Amino acid sequence: MAIMFSLWFFFHLDVRLSWLLLIAVGTFAIFYFTISYILEHLIFRKIKLIYKFISDTKADPEKAKIKNIPTLSIDNVNEDVVDWAERKEKELEAMKLLETYRKNFVGNISHELKTPLFSIQGYLHTLLDGAIYEEGINIDYLRRAANNAERLGNIVDDLEQINKLEDESFVIEKSSFSVKELTKEVFGDLRKMAEKKKINLKYKDGAALQSVVLADKEAIRKVLSNLIVNAIKYGSENGEVVLSFYEVETKILIEVSDTGIGVEEKHLKHLFDRFYRVDGSRSRAEGGSGLGLSIVKHAIEAHGEKIFVRSTPNVGTTFGFTLPKDK
Repeated sequence: MAIMFSLWFFFHLDVRLSWLLLIAVGTFAIFYFTISYILEHLIFRKIKLIYKFISDTKADPEKAKIKNIPTLSIDNVNEDVVDWAERKEKELEAMKLLETYRKNFVGNISHELKTPLFSIQGYLHTLLDGAIYEEGINIDYLRRAANNAERLGNIVDDLEQINKLEDESFVIEKSSFSVKELTKEVFGDLRKMAEKKKINLKYKDGAALQSVVLADKEAIRKVLSNLIVNAIKYGSENGEVVLSFYEVETKILIEVSDTGIGVEEKHLKHLFDRFYRVDGSRSRAEGGSGLGLSIVKHAIEAHGEKIFVRSTPNVGTTFGFTLPKDK
């Protein structure tokens, strides 16, 4: 009897274990397929969408928009993809901006170079056609051709200067120098130009003018020269160009003011753009390259400083910038 009970117990025990095992296997299977479904439809499927998004973006950068990125519940992966897409979107915008800039630049430089070049060709062809033998005309045309050739050279020089300032490897060569002495030198170089328009060049004396600054002397010479030349060109006859100097904590503020025609508010933000001209016909007649103020801005920013402009039509214009004092 005892043996039969034992056999019956173990038999039923095995049946119960079998059922438990079957239930466990079934539960595991359900759990496995559930997880597989979740991975397939909620994660892997979205990873595939992200992969497709990346592939599509490579084929067509226009599709690289943040709003088009599939959302994903895995934070790190999603953040990485979003970061990647943001970088690509910024790169695309930068490329578009660069392409627009390139087209505008090529168009502008072509126009700026053609104007003096065609003038030179016109004068030379006229001389070759017989005018070279006409006294008075030949000298006048040769002089005009030479002036336009000089203008071409100035444009090329200014382009080289801007390229130098924009080069990431460019390093300004700082040295200590007197603001007053540099101002005198620049005034001396430009005095004849000012006298032709009966414009008086002067500076306001004071403590700040006696200061010594730490900057690239030749770059600042170019800055002052460009600003003063600009003031003379657009200044009124019998007017004046004034340099003012102010101490502002550890810096010197330098302002170049004229008593000229002034500039309307809508033009001010564009004055430092390459080839921008408020009055194109007058600017070209004055012989400017259209790059002078752009060079000024690049040179000052290369020093880590700021430049500003304010103007009142029919009153005058003031350009100002700061330089660090030598300690």
